[in-house]
Amino acid sequence: MLGIYILIGLGLVVLLALILIYNGLVQKRQMVRNGWADVDVQLKRRSDLIPRLIETVRGYAAHENTLFQEVVTKRGAALAAGDDPVARGTAESALSQPVARLVAVAEAYPDLKANQNFLDLQKELVDTENKIEMARRFFNGAVRELNIAVESFPANLIAGPFGFQQSPFFEIETADRALPSVDFRGA
Repeated sequence: MLGIYILIGLGLVVLLALILIYNGLVQKRQMVRNGWADVDVQLKRRSDLIPRLIETVRGYAAHENTLFQEVVTKRGAALAAGDDPVARGTAESALSQPVARLVAVAEAYPDLKANQNFLDLQKELVDTENKIEMARRFFNGAVRELNIAVESFPANLIAGPFGFQQSPFFEIETADRALPSVDFRGA
């Protein structure tokens, strides 16, 4: 009789452990989803700033049409990449290059460098890039935690059958992420 109580108690402990592991995996998956939503919001914010920046620069540097077209094309590709962190990271890296060149065009146009609207947009872009970096770090931290849990024993025994899988990191090439400089000392 005592043996049955021990088996029932052991079964309850195992069931409780399974529930705790499952709930931990759910929590980590939700942190990844939350992190991606934060990254997506900041990328959308940057994407919304780009047309305003193009219009401001276009008035001063009308002959930069090739650059404007490249920015528009790569912005479209970044938006079309959707929620796949790998594809989105590649597209956002490609977009960062012409946007940095667009901001750098201001160096050749003193009137543009002094334009308050341009300076405000440039400052907003720098702020957004910083927010993207913070959101990316949070997301990648959440992905790391989920990936460790999915691979670790005994959680890996539960992860597979319940559809938990590793998530890819969101990476933007650091060489392409040169932030534009803002000079508030005046032109």
